Amino acid sequence: MNKLDCTVCQTLVHGYLDKELDSAMTANVAEHLAGCAECTRLLDEARLLTVNVKRHAPYYSAPASLTANVLAAVAPRSSAVERWRTWFAPAFSVAALALAMVLYVATPGSEQPLMDEAVSSHVRSLMGEHLNDVVSSDRHTVKPWFTGKLDFSPPVSDYAAQGFPLLGGRLDYLQHQTTAALSYGRAKHIINVFILPTTEADKPPKTRSIRGFNVVSWEENHMQFVMVSDVEKSELEALGQLLRSGA
Repeated sequence: MNKLDCTVCQTLVHGYLDKELDSAMTANVAEHLAGCAECTRLLDEARLLTVNVKRHAPYYSAPASLTANVLAAVAPRSSAVERWRTWFAPAFSVAALALAMVLYVATPGSEQPLMDEAVSSHVRSLMGEHLNDVVSSDRHTVKPWFTGKLDFSPPVSDYAAQGFPLLGGRLDYLQHQTTAALSYGRAKHIINVFILPTTEADKPPKTRSIRGFNVVSWEENHMQFVMVSDVEKSELEALGQLLRSGA
């Protein structure tokens, strides 16, 4: 059943005449017009008006002088645009390059997510009872504990004589891979040493501060080391030197 009434149909007459309605609405309007003399009359009047306008409305061509003036006004502007491009485009290119370099330098490197994860893991280890899976100061107890749990063999040493006693070790998870975590003591502080395999070349130690914790990291023998603690930076670097020397 056609749901269009005369009020709705009369608002759609001009769209129907100009073929602006979709197929479904066009069919509804045509169906209503077929049974409504008043709406058909209005459609005929609109159609007649369109024809008369096209036949009798005056049409004026733009004079040649107006066309020439418009073209003359546009031409210098185009030249100015071209000169602007010629003069300033190199400067903008240099500026864009400089901005790209600044963003490159300011953007955190690929190591930053690992450092953030290590700091978070360090904090978690201090909050619960999961500082160590194996509690021992004996390297010959801690190192064999990792066998079969990792696909690499992390170095384990006790530095109690130097003020950094080995407290134990545990498994952790950084960068989507199982990681060895050794814990060392320094007075009343805890130092976490995270060790995970890497394919990168050896890199010298780098010290940074993240969320109030000191972090020292380096890469050696296809392993990446990340130490995290709230001890003084110099003390953390001293343990890092012991680990790298294998003393």
